[in-house]
Amino acid sequence: MRHLQDYFFFKTIAEIGSIRKAAQSLTITSTALNRRILALESELGTEVFERLPKGVKLSAAGEVFLHHVREQLTDIEKVKSQIADLRGERRGHINIACSQALLPFFLPSQIHQYRTQHPQVTFNVQRRDRKAAEKELVNMSADLAVVFEPELLTDFHILSISKQPCYAIMCNSHPLANKQQIKLSECLEYPLALPTKEYGLRQILDRKANKAMYQLTPVIESDSFEFLRYEASLGLCITFQIEVGLPKDLSFMNMTAVKIDENDLPPGGVYVGHLKGRTLPVAAARFAQQLVNTLESN
Repeated sequence: MRHLQDYFFFKTIAEIGSIRKAAQSLTITSTALNRRILALESELGTEVFERLPKGVKLSAAGEVFLHHVREQLTDIEKVKSQIADLRGERRGHINIACSQALLPFFLPSQIHQYRTQHPQVTFNVQRRDRKAAEKELVNMSADLAVVFEPELLTDFHILSISKQPCYAIMCNSHPLANKQQIKLSECLEYPLALPTKEYGLRQILDRKANKAMYQLTPVIESDSFEFLRYEASLGLCITFQIEVGLPKDLSFMNMTAVKIDENDLPPGGVYVGHLKGRTLPVAAARFAQQLVNTLESN
């Protein structure tokens, strides 16, 4: 399995862009690490890195080799997971690309639930929305994607689509806070704090505004939902979130979530999926099934 270690070394250098810094993270000397890469290049018959004054970057051959390396490392994790499964254990590592809306509350609770039963499984979660999530699947950086309103579906094998209604979020003292349900047009009478245009939630709001010829003019835009939520808690600003992105209780934030009439603003979809044609490792497949079951039961 020595070649797998060399693959891991190569992948680490490619991601960091420096042999010296990669050596520090791998707790190996830069000289020894460079020897391993030189030996690898000799075996391949070509250079995989271009040496620069302040680091390295992948050569054209290195780009091709990196894709192979990621596939090999992913496959060995799948094999190790399957072998562990035969022993009655649940081991493995799961990489997830996830929309921002699901990060604060939904995904942590799902991971906690899974690790309660399978404590040997580890996770890496990266915030990736729409197009970026599918890219993570293609380059094998992610096993699963959990994305609200993905932009592309070319390489996305869909396991589940969960319809998610939108909510207006505001402070408890807001004039609309006591309503059971509202229309988007009612929110436009107050300052809006909106996510930037690359996010699926903003796309849904913009589509409705364009169709109804509303003027959707935010006083604040941000790529941080946490920032928008806090801004709305301070005064008359209204921000928005999908149902799965809300905590069970907003009162501790001095905030209220009011559902927007689904006939006025249609729900969006949370997609759970993986790369087309790929067989997931056991741990990732079982966690994916847990996500699907939870989303479809809500």
